[in-house]
Amino acid sequence: MHLKAHRYFAMVAVTGSFSATARHFRVPASSVSRFIAALEREVGHQLLYRNTRAVRLTDAGERYYVQIREVLELLDAADEAVTGKGGEIRGLVRINAPVAFGSLHIVKLLNGLYDKYPQLTVELTVTDAFIDPVQEGADIIFRVGHLEDSGLIGRKICDQQYVLCASAEYLAKYGKPASPEDLQNHACLVYKGTGGAQRWYFRKPASDKVKIIEVHGPLRSNNAQVLVQAALAGRGIVFFPSWLFSRESFVNKQLIQLLPDWEGAVEQTPSQIHLISPENRLRSQKVRVVWDYFISAIGVPPYWDDLSGSRTDCDI
Repeated sequence: MHLKAHRYFAMVAVTGSFSATARHFRVPASSVSRFIAALEREVGHQLLYRNTRAVRLTDAGERYYVQIREVLELLDAADEAVTGKGGEIRGLVRINAPVAFGSLHIVKLLNGLYDKYPQLTVELTVTDAFIDPVQEGADIIFRVGHLEDSGLIGRKICDQQYVLCASAEYLAKYGKPASPEDLQNHACLVYKGTGGAQRWYFRKPASDKVKIIEVHGPLRSNNAQVLVQAALAGRGIVFFPSWLFSRESFVNKQLIQLLPDWEGAVEQTPSQIHLISPENRLRSQKVRVVWDYFISAIGVPPYWDDLSGSRTDCDI
């Protein structure tokens, strides 16, 4: 059975497109179709549903793809070991990230990655569920929150820095809170997830004494970006990690930071953002260079903590 057929099939499984696969391998789309048809005859099962709108895996195709994926990755790693680090970085890297983090940051950071490695293909999945990267076949995972002990290799990107803020319009009407306790007299826009409505925790720097504030207001949502938009519209005060905000919102004074002398979080123990990967994935040169690229592009401290606009290396 021809190895090309397996590679073409795996790429169609990822892209959902014969034409995209043909462009990636620089072959005619008819060649991709012919090789995959031969593969289906060989295995005795239809692997793909084809129609004018999309191409998707059959149940047999799903099972077959999972089985051959690791074999192809091992072959790629062997090729990389032979060609050495001077070889061209190409192939598929699978990245997983939370929904908001992926849409606000990873998509933009990919532009620089493609500039450096134009032969790379990225499969980006976004979900707020904690996936099993081995089972899902992910190479690199951005995990926001507390990192549980596991067999994964992890690199802490940063501690999450929370920002309390409101629009200039809101503050002109209702004034600024003078203390964390004063937030109970303001309209607060509260995130409510599966664990219920968040409470806000504040403490003075270098102090162990924490103030727990039960906040309320005109809007609760399980979507942080909805609440940020409501704050921009003058509906109230929001409290989120810095990466959820646009730098321009602060530079242009659309949002004003509040209680800057206090440190805050939505948990008793502050959480982090980590980059994690299964150990066997990091043996691959293409995965390592993508890992290193994100570490470098995000920086220390991460660019999204700079809401004043003093850094110009990454525009968010």
